[in-house]
Amino acid sequence: MYDIVIVGAGPAGANLGRLIGNKYKVLLLDKRDLANENPQNFTSKCCGGLLAPDAQKMIAQLGLGIPKDILVDPQLFAVRTIDLTNNLERLYQRFYYNMDREKFDHWLVSLLPAGVDKKFNSLFKNYAKIPGGYEVRYVHKGEEKSVKTKVIVGADGALSRLRKSIGKGIDSPEEYISIQQWFKSPGDLSYFTAIFDEEISDFYAWIIPKDDNLILGAALRPRANTREKYERLKIRLQDYGFNFGRQLKTEGAFIYRPREVSQLYVGRDGIALVGEAAGAISPSSAEGISYALKSSLYLAQSLEDGLDGFLDRYMQKVKEIKLNLLLKNLKSPAMYNPFLRKLAMQSGLRSIK
Repeated sequence: MYDIVIVGAGPAGANLGRLIGNKYKVLLLDKRDLANENPQNFTSKCCGGLLAPDAQKMIAQLGLGIPKDILVDPQLFAVRTIDLTNNLERLYQRFYYNMDREKFDHWLVSLLPAGVDKKFNSLFKNYAKIPGGYEVRYVHKGEEKSVKTKVIVGADGALSRLRKSIGKGIDSPEEYISIQQWFKSPGDLSYFTAIFDEEISDFYAWIIPKDDNLILGAALRPRANTREKYERLKIRLQDYGFNFGRQLKTEGAFIYRPREVSQLYVGRDGIALVGEAAGAISPSSAEGISYALKSSLYLAQSLEDGLDGFLDRYMQKVKEIKLNLLLKNLKSPAMYNPFLRKLAMQSGLRSIK
């Protein structure tokens, strides 16, 4: 019998396990091979791998420091903003840690207390209510297994199976498909590029240099000629000097975009949700690491006084995240309304030469 089973070992699940592993008997599940530094068949996270200022602040608040071998070249201090709709371009100063996302996740897992049980290469299947808690079923290396637990935590990202099972009738965030292709970089880039084009997406696209490689990613509406629009984006960017080299790999994942505060849902009964599974992700930039770390910290704090009533305490703490999501949504029109974005970029306010 475990006290807590955490489904998902990304930043939210791993950080929660780190914070509560010395107080509770914890099992951490993940479908990836996070126990092996050089796995043969590693499914990488479809993520730009940038630590934005909000995530940097959370790393500091947690008393952590990023090991230098997680960082990649170049470190980024500017955002090149390209508005394809209005044919405008500006450069803005902003500070990002450019990192290897796979190594970042391995590092967070390495910080887990020795008492935390880890089952990687394990796919969560389902759960059933039993006296005193739940029975959790998962598949490990092709074999179905089960454990008993008092509490389940869903840290399983967008389209969370746990959220779907307990959140019937709860409004879910809007869903997008994130597509990323890696290319052999034909030249040096020293900035993060954000691209806006209403014909491609009502969200945005990005270009990020990674050592000798380049990532082109886009958040696109599902079932709306997604792949065709991604290819059209590549062609349009050639007019701005981007000549993508040899393609190395393609990644994809669903991501959430919470447009209403009510879409942040943290669970019920003995099942809690953290990170993107809860709907905690920026609706303006799709940045999720800061929310993963913050929500897992709040849940850990809510568990300090025991399992009884922990979910009520957690709901109180995430009110700060709800306010943050509200403010991000109020900010969004200046970025995503073509007319307002045109006015902002034409003004040159806060831009650099």
